[in-house]
Amino acid sequence: MKKIDTNKQEKETLESAIDHWSKEGYIDEQIASRLRDSIEVKSFEWGVLAKYAFWIALASLVFSVLSLFVDDVFLNFVKRFYETPNIVFFIFFAALAAVFYVVGFRNKEKFPEKTFSNETLMLAGAFSTATSIGFLGQVLDRNELHFSLLFLLSVIIYGVLAVKLDSKLIWTFTLISLGVWFATETAYHSDWGFKFWGMNYPLRFTIFGVLVTLFALLAQPKLKKLQPFQSTSYIVGLLYTMIALWCLSIFGNYSDFEEWTRVRQFHIFYWGLLSTVVSAGLILYGLKAKDNITREIGFVFFILNLYTRFVEYLWDNINRTIFFLILAVSFWFVGLWAERIWKKRE
Repeated sequence: MKKIDTNKQEKETLESAIDHWSKEGYIDEQIASRLRDSIEVKSFEWGVLAKYAFWIALASLVFSVLSLFVDDVFLNFVKRFYETPNIVFFIFFAALAAVFYVVGFRNKEKFPEKTFSNETLMLAGAFSTATSIGFLGQVLDRNELHFSLLFLLSVIIYGVLAVKLDSKLIWTFTLISLGVWFATETAYHSDWGFKFWGMNYPLRFTIFGVLVTLFALLAQPKLKKLQPFQSTSYIVGLLYTMIALWCLSIFGNYSDFEEWTRVRQFHIFYWGLLSTVVSAGLILYGLKAKDNITREIGFVFFILNLYTRFVEYLWDNINRTIFFLILAVSFWFVGLWAERIWKKRE
């Protein structure tokens, strides 16, 4: 008989309920005994360990590579290859990316349950792809090239690989690369100024995020090959929108830092109001549609906006002791509210 995995506290609660039902005569002792035997305290969370182990392994690999650049032995070794053409590095990292993708795809077919190791291989392939494109830019001379096109190339490469390998992780890289391309392309057309068509980066990315979200909701369901990535696009689009809106609520549509510092925050309160209203709208929609992701993103940014406004308007206007006391009390109530919701869900 397959047993139910529970933690120690859950096991005690279930056994207490079974004892109560047995005592009240709802079930006989034989059934009660079988129910008790079907409960087992779950073993160590190996899945969680695997996930964090792969993350640590990847982070260690990155730090290992960075450490090389401060190592004298390595630097002396690199100097010997200083004249090595960039095309060699481009080919090397492109080949390395291909190896990671092939191994990752084969592992995914043979061992689909090994989610973390498979996604780690895909992530390593994505980093190698980005590096190879960077060296391609050096080969083509980025000073002369309209190099934002290289980011567009990375969007195409990641998009094709995400579909072919059915990888949501690589699709996430596709959307991140799309954002980088959007930023550099608009900067290129504004002669590398901070404003494009009168919009600074936060305002531009607010619109960009809305477009990505609408694409996920309206267009992606109609594209069969992109349907598996709809939820990923929706989440990334919302995050683009809300992060940009939050930045917009702080900096407004200003592109000059000195000019922004001379402006009182209440002069751009309408951006803060818009950001807060949108956050509240996401919470209400999430509650109504029982969409936990939308609700939680809305809740996080609603709280973030409230505290941002709190700091903006009160930091210079009230005593620091009172400021932090209000902050402590407000967080206490937020914690109580969150705890109440958590208990209901449990």
